[in-house]
Amino acid sequence: MWINNAGADILTGEAGDLSPVQKLDRVMAVDVRGTVLASWAAVELMRKQGGGSIINMAWDHVGQGMAGENPGIYSAAKGAVASFSRSLARDVAPVIRVNILAPGFIATAFGEGADPRFRQKVIDMTPLARWGKPEDVAGAALFLASDDSSFLTGQMIMVNGGVVM
Repeated sequence: MWINNAGADILTGEAGDLSPVQKLDRVMAVDVRGTVLASWAAVELMRKQGGGSIINMAWDHVGQGMAGENPGIYSAAKGAVASFSRSLARDVAPVIRVNILAPGFIATAFGEGADPRFRQKVIDMTPLARWGKPEDVAGAALFLASDDSSFLTGQMIMVNGGVVM
């Protein structure tokens, strides 16, 4: 099993002050290129081992978008990850399964540093009325890595409390 969970931070600290082009370059290098290269390496190893499962991280808003410079950059990268993952799933089946986890608003450093009004807005627009927890994403990853998901490949599971359905 392999999880590609790397993601470039373009929101917090010094990264928040980068130019749009610098942010785009950073996210594409880490989120897209890193996922593609690591997936290819995992496929090579899994083929030698006789099978496996790859989970790639996307974003729940890639299918509907979100306004703003940073969400646009993030959508471009995570949309690429989702499309690549579906293509890879077709290419490596039936020996290897490839699925996508697409978290929404998860309580991380970004959420903790966000304006309280924004944090409340997220709660208000989430049918399950809370921010997600890292454990919510981990639980979905464990499911995708387990035999319980043995008939799933090329699928995207959105862990977002229902914000995007």
